[in-house]
Parts: sequence; structure tokens; C-alpha cells
Amino acid sequence: MNETRKKILDEAQDLMQTRGYAEMTFQEIATRVGIKKPSIVHHFPSKAELAAVVLDRYHRQFIRAMQGIAKDPSQGAWDCLEFYFNPYRHFAKTESLVCLSGALLGEFQILPLDLQKLCKEFYGWHQNWLSELLRQGRNSRQFHFKEEPRFMARQIFSSLQGALLIYRASKEADQLEDVIKAIRASLKVKH
Repeated sequence: MNETRKKILDEAQDLMQTRGYAEMTFQEIATRVGIKKPSIVHHFPSKAELAAVVLDRYHRQFIRAMQGIAKDPSQGAWDCLEFYFNPYRHFAKTESLVCLSGALLGEFQILPLDLQKLCKEFYGWHQNWLSELLRQGRNSRQFHFKEEPRFMARQIFSSLQGALLIYRASKEADQLEDVIKAIRASLKVKH
């Protein structure tokens, strides 16, 4: 990938994760990268196209990581779930960074339709991945829960995304960890 293009994508992603899609501007990106605004247009003709490429890149990285851990035979269901928590922990350690998908969720109604579609696909992928992990974990008796795996996946995904947004406003460091503890407790085998 061209170095300038990569820098544009990196800065656009940072802006979307800290300020949101609406606040991401070509001018701000150009200033951060040290180029003129028309140079961005050369790579990305529109803000929507730039955001779509950023979102696609983010999703591909995340999907590769999740598929990699799930395919590792040395990793059990609990290991995979802990690995899933790590990006959320990373975001919670930053001042104002949130999951890109979560940041876009707050602006969903103003996003171009193509971006809305990409967001829906990623949320769906998240929940399907979690559902399968939960199903396998229950089948192997590593997890215990009565609800349908799809229901639990939605609960976990929504809880983690919500915890990051609340942390962003409250700056209560234990916000996310409390949610993770509650998720763990809801999946533990009862004796």
C-alpha cells in the first residue's frame, strides 16, 4: 500500500474513532498527514468512499484476528472470549478512542447507505462469530447458559460497546472490567 494512502487511512480512522464520521474532514486529515487536500481526493474521491475503505480495512483486520484465534486448536472457548475482550480493553485505555463500529453506530442515521450496509454486515459478523463461539463453548461444557447463543452474543456485543461509550463519558476505569466480569459470570458452569 502506498505510504501516503496508508497515512490518510490511519488519520481518517483516528478521527472517526475519536470525533466521529461527521467531524472527519479532508482538511483535518491533510493537515495531520502533511499534504494538500487535493492529494486526498486523488486517493479517495469522496468522504464516504474514504470512510468505507477505512471501515473495510478495520473489519478485515478484526475478522482475521478472530478467525485466527478460533482456528487455533490450543485455544479453548474461554481463551477465545478473553482474546475477544482485548480490543475493548485497548480502547478503554485511551482517552477518547472507541471501537470504530461503535463510533459509527452513534451516527448511523447520517451515514451514507453504503456505510450503513458495511456497519450492519460487521455487527452481523460479530454476533455470528460470538454465537458460534458460545455454541461450541456450551457443547464442550466450558460455558453454561440457558438462552440461545444468538441472544447471548447480542447481549455480550451490546454490553461491551455500551461500556466503551459510557467509559468515554464517565472516565470510570472499572466500567469495562465490570461488564467483562458480568459476562464471565453469566457463562460460568454452575456447580
